[in-house]
Parts: sequence; structure tokens; C-alpha cells
Amino acid sequence: MHLPTPQDLRERRTALELTQSELADRAGVSQPLIARIEGGDVDPRLSTLRRIVEALDEAEGDVVRARTLMHETVVSVSPDDEVSVAVERMQEEGYSQLPVITSGVPVGSISESDVVSAGEDVGSKKVRDVMSESFPTVSEDATLEEISSLLDHYKAVMVTDEGATVGIITQADVAARVS
Repeated sequence: MHLPTPQDLRERRTALELTQSELADRAGVSQPLIARIEGGDVDPRLSTLRRIVEALDEAEGDVVRARTLMHETVVSVSPDDEVSVAVERMQEEGYSQLPVITSGVPVGSISESDVVSAGEDVGSKKVRDVMSESFPTVSEDATLEEISSLLDHYKAVMVTDEGATVGIITQADVAARVS
């Protein structure tokens, strides 16, 4: 059985953006006790430690993470595909942009505006010749706050695990979660 150290408790609490008072309320203990435990000044009873850990676990369940927002099926194109393939895929799926992925790794993005900007006779060009930068990537543990911040500047966020794409999140996904 792994028992958390005072440092472990402090790190979990701050990662969840809980104050000592908020954690104390959730665990049914006093704020000074939380401060003394985190400071290593007191060795809590096992039952008290269990209540604190359960309160942290419950608080963590309240945090919306990328893994719960993402679409695991990622509609994408390859840099070697012709632009006409990308346009067709966007039209079929009803998307205005797509990630460009090579061997599971996001390498760029292509949007309707990229295609329009490329001029006439763009259909036979390769996606790599007209694509834009890749959407930013986050881990499955990224919070809704982190994702929302990125979506203020980008059309989508790629979710990766050890560099490989495992999902995608768009502004519509976040909006659907909040409403």
C-alpha cells in the first residue's frame, strides 16, 4: 500500500487548484491540520489521511480532462495526399479543416482557407504544399482550462500519447461540454 508523503498531498492539492481550506472542508478536517500535514509537522492518523486522499480523489473527478472531451476517431489526411482528397474529405465530414498526420504524428493542418489561398489548379498539388502549421498537442490529462486557452488561438487541439495521435478536440466539443 502506497501512502502519500506530505509533498505528494501538497502537489495534488495545488494541481487541483484547491486551497488548504477547500481541501479541509471536503475532508472534514481543519485547515491548520492540512497545513501541518503538508509541512511535515504532524503525522496524521490513517483514518484522517484516508479522508484527505478520498477528498482529493473526488476533487480530481470534478476536473474535466482531454480524455473525456476528445473524439478518438480522427479524420485526417497525409502530406502526400492530393489537395482534392483533403477537400473531398472535409466536404464529406462537414469540417472546415483537418489535421495532417504521418505515421500517427500530427505534422500540419489544412483548412478551406489554405485551399482558397493556394489559388487555381490546387487540386492536384500535394497537401504538404498548401498545409499550415500543426494544431497544438496536449496529453490526455490536459484540463479543460488548458484546452480552452489553446482553442482561443487554434481551430483544434490534438491529443497525443507518447507522440502518437489518440484524439482531437475542437471548439464545438468544448461548447457542447459547457452547455
